[in-house]
Amino acid sequence: MSFALVLATVVATVAATAPLVQDTARTPRTAADSAAAQALLAVRVSADRSSRAQYRVTRTRSSTRTLTPLREVPQSITVLGPQILRDLGLQTMARAMEYVPGVTMGQGEGHRDAPTIRGQSTTADFFVDGVRDDAQYLRDSYNVSQIEALKGANALAFGRGGGGGVINRVMKQAEWTPTRSGRLQSGSYDERRVTLDVGQGLTSQLAARVNALHEKSGSYRDFVSHEKSGVSPTVALHAGNTMLRAGVEHFVDTRTVDRGIPSANGRPSALDWRTFVGDPEQNRSTMTVDGAHLLAEYENSRGVTVRTHTRAVRYDKFYQNVFASSAVNAAGTQVNLGAYSTAADRRSLFNQSELVYTSRFGAIRQTLMTGTEFSRQATDNVRLTGYFDNVSTSRAVPLTATAGPTPVTFRASATDADNHAVVNVAAVFAQEQLHVGEHVQFVLGARYDRFAVRVRDHRTDAVTQRVDYLLSPRGGVVFTPLRTLSMYGSIGISSLPSAGDQFSSLSASSSTLRPEQFHNREVGVKWTPSEALELSTAWYRLDRTNSAAPDPTNPALLVQTGAQRTNGVELGVTGAVTTRWNVVGGMAVQQARMLNRTSSARAGATVPLVPRTTLSLWNKVRVTSHASLGAGVVHQGQRYAAIDNSVQLPAFTRLDGGLFVSLPLSLSMQANVENVLGARYAATSHGNNNIMPGAPRTLRLSLSVMP
Repeated sequence: MSFALVLATVVATVAATAPLVQDTARTPRTAADSAAAQALLAVRVSADRSSRAQYRVTRTRSSTRTLTPLREVPQSITVLGPQILRDLGLQTMARAMEYVPGVTMGQGEGHRDAPTIRGQSTTADFFVDGVRDDAQYLRDSYNVSQIEALKGANALAFGRGGGGGVINRVMKQAEWTPTRSGRLQSGSYDERRVTLDVGQGLTSQLAARVNALHEKSGSYRDFVSHEKSGVSPTVALHAGNTMLRAGVEHFVDTRTVDRGIPSANGRPSALDWRTFVGDPEQNRSTMTVDGAHLLAEYENSRGVTVRTHTRAVRYDKFYQNVFASSAVNAAGTQVNLGAYSTAADRRSLFNQSELVYTSRFGAIRQTLMTGTEFSRQATDNVRLTGYFDNVSTSRAVPLTATAGPTPVTFRASATDADNHAVVNVAAVFAQEQLHVGEHVQFVLGARYDRFAVRVRDHRTDAVTQRVDYLLSPRGGVVFTPLRTLSMYGSIGISSLPSAGDQFSSLSASSSTLRPEQFHNREVGVKWTPSEALELSTAWYRLDRTNSAAPDPTNPALLVQTGAQRTNGVELGVTGAVTTRWNVVGGMAVQQARMLNRTSSARAGATVPLVPRTTLSLWNKVRVTSHASLGAGVVHQGQRYAAIDNSVQLPAFTRLDGGLFVSLPLSLSMQANVENVLGARYAATSHGNNNIMPGAPRTLRLSLSVMP
């Protein structure tokens, strides 16, 4: 199908659905009712267009599980709203996190999101509308309304893990405001992408919406490509004081697994940034996500709200790869290769229920929230080792032949996994948001989890299990001397059981270990000099304790003496400086070090992928009534590629640009240029010898239809 034909299909779809806009309210009985209904519809559409012109988001539910203004949340939060996602073309979590201070993204072996948040590396601290989304894959933003990065431990809201923070995607839902948008995108390296977002009220009680995606693109890296598609229909039913929301999603991602280039002499090697190290015929990944959710909310006039949210999802993942397992040799002529494959099938079921009661007694206002969470996750894991010529697990190859056919067979080794893991969680939590007068608010609460994991090894039929009871308190105070200014202090504790992020760390040895703990202490200031602009800063200390380390008297045993500390300060800005100038960005200065030895690190080592300084700033300026210009900068200081601190990734600065033009017929054209000056840099890594070169100058053109 040609690009022009796809665009015509999108435009025709939007045009064909336009007459349905008149059905968003119940059929009027009188002319006065009809006029009132049309006026209300006009207000809704106007408000929606106005909100799209702003970068700043003012409220969130994720941190406190109640709808709270951001300036009253005692936690550092960066929210990337829908207009920011569109203007910057933030389709992936890796691109989005470039504009979140305190967060960097790892390479994730070329097939999964792997952020490091305040010095804590994770693959599992992702959420969808506050519900855990912990499988290993690369997420897309086609059906996302906003992305929220919450920094600091907050287990009260999110449960286990989340030691450095979490990333929450707020999904698009059916609304009564008409939505008619489509976007067609093309760019460098054979990028092709189309998205569609259509929805509206069908009656005064029922609304529906569908988001869809298809993308098939190449890469600036030789032999690399990916294809992904998704569809996400949602419905909403409003009946009296009750709102019901439901939806499903089917998402498929197929790609070449690209693990970048190796190091040489403690730095990224001088290989051409297009060089593929491995075997593109063997390096492949396929992920299928099938999910469904149901949310019911009841609210009455006496300040009582009851919510229950159920989400069921299946993740079916397979990947295999041939990759550099060593640095380039001293002569600069060859590198060693390793290989393995992994299949994981995870089925998850979550239910969260909450009761919220709000009241006021004179100068005291309070919001009491209590709730429960129950979940069950069952995962089948199979890992196989790659053998070269059916004999060796490593093979030295000339650098000129790294992308050629590689004779690899995959079979189980003695240490490979073949197991079935079941995790059951039951939790209760409570939180009080207490406003004393107009200037002081206290946030106090705790969560208590029963976390039970059971792993059966299919090869030996051995069963390993452990039950942990996790108490996670949280406290904060917010002082608001002015309506536009708030200052806060907070402390939070989170725990990670010995099964690890993906339940794969549980063994006969580790099953005796207590959960690791994360203690976050933070103070900050949030200032809104205007309703459209927000500035924030936060100072924090995050301590990680109970990490496993070898017993000094018996290295075969593990003891829990390992410790890590991150100290840092963050600055953030989001919103409109003037009616013509929008900005988003931030700066972080942090130091993450090992205080005591762990199983993988010496005392004093710097945590990998944590630059001393990161800076990002995007500006969009309207120069005429129909055209705007964008300019941005992304900077990361020198980082270490791995915990042994033997390979350094040099600091880099990248400049980006954009052009935005409004066209007739509700069309708009957008051009984004990443890395305008064509800087060569190492973007990120997965260990010392899987270093991902940054993209060279990259152009993306898009044509959108949006009323």
